[in-house]
Amino acid sequence: MAKRDYYEVLGVSKTATEEEIKKAYRKIALQNHPDTHPNDKDAEERFKEASEAYEVLSDPKKRSAYDQFGFSGVNDFQGGAAGNYSNVYRDFSDIFGGAGFSDFFSSFFGGGRAQQRGGSYGEPGASLRYDITIDFTDAVNGCKKEISFSHKVKCDSCGGTGGTGRKTCPTCHGTGRVTSGNGFFQMASTCRNCGGSGYVIENPCASCHGTGTVSKREKLMVNIPAGVDNGSRLTLRGKGDAGTNGGADGDLVLFISVRPDRYFVREGNDVYLQIPVSITQAALGASILIPTVDGVNIKMDVPSGIQSGTMLRVKGRGIPSPRGSSRGDMYVRIMVETPRRLSMKAKSLMKELAGELKESDSPTPMEFQD
Repeated sequence: MAKRDYYEVLGVSKTATEEEIKKAYRKIALQNHPDTHPNDKDAEERFKEASEAYEVLSDPKKRSAYDQFGFSGVNDFQGGAAGNYSNVYRDFSDIFGGAGFSDFFSSFFGGGRAQQRGGSYGEPGASLRYDITIDFTDAVNGCKKEISFSHKVKCDSCGGTGGTGRKTCPTCHGTGRVTSGNGFFQMASTCRNCGGSGYVIENPCASCHGTGTVSKREKLMVNIPAGVDNGSRLTLRGKGDAGTNGGADGDLVLFISVRPDRYFVREGNDVYLQIPVSITQAALGASILIPTVDGVNIKMDVPSGIQSGTMLRVKGRGIPSPRGSSRGDMYVRIMVETPRRLSMKAKSLMKELAGELKESDSPTPMEFQD
């Protein structure tokens, strides 16, 4: 069967950039790798074909030779392009953009970073989540809360070694990985005999059963800074599970929920509050006391003639920033209350006022008045 043009294999033009070639190869490789197409010979051939095309087109010298002389132009490079995938393997972490893809392909081809996770490399401890609910005022002003949680710590009995008689795992020979398969496709996986540590313990510790860690319940006083919001997270470094084989300890991450307040509504670092005023206060103006998130009352001037629904801003009376650099504002919505019960004298005075103001029985909306 005749070979297809390398540009055709990757579905790119002859003027394609290096990034376009990488992107095209990445797509084909992901669609046809054996993990998702086991025992699919067609997918295997497409993968090989794309890898060969990328090996040539990703190398400027090989690409130039191929553009000028075709397949014969690249046969002088390391015994021919077919079957030579060293450049492809070397570039996996670049092509597949990070640990997720590069770890898969490294383990798939039995080398690279995945094998380094065994023997001489410690495993970091797991990070843990702790959910905590606090009151609105505690979120505004900051507070201290005691929490109780369980995590894995280094075993005191064995000092975290797991026991005595530590030796290199005979199955993986200290790499923490075992490789299976033949030919071009080989799959590397974590060694089951040692759990990926690269060693085994002949005399496991009775306290930790050879793991090097034990579960411990701990109480901790946590400082929650002023200004945290619903959904905020606080990370306590090194308070998660202990690492093994010299690996770093994990973190404890606090997920904060804030109970809603009866009066204040928060938006970012600003707060909103509704305050009722009487008809006479709205008409004549007044100086009234209003609450704040700090728990103190302050005076606010209500201008005469204010309309119900008007928003007044009180600068700097909102929520403090957790970083302490700024503070939000408080917005007060004025709600004019109509009296529900009037004495005979009050009704008489209201009628007199209506006459004085020449109120109409068929009022026109204000926006249509001149």
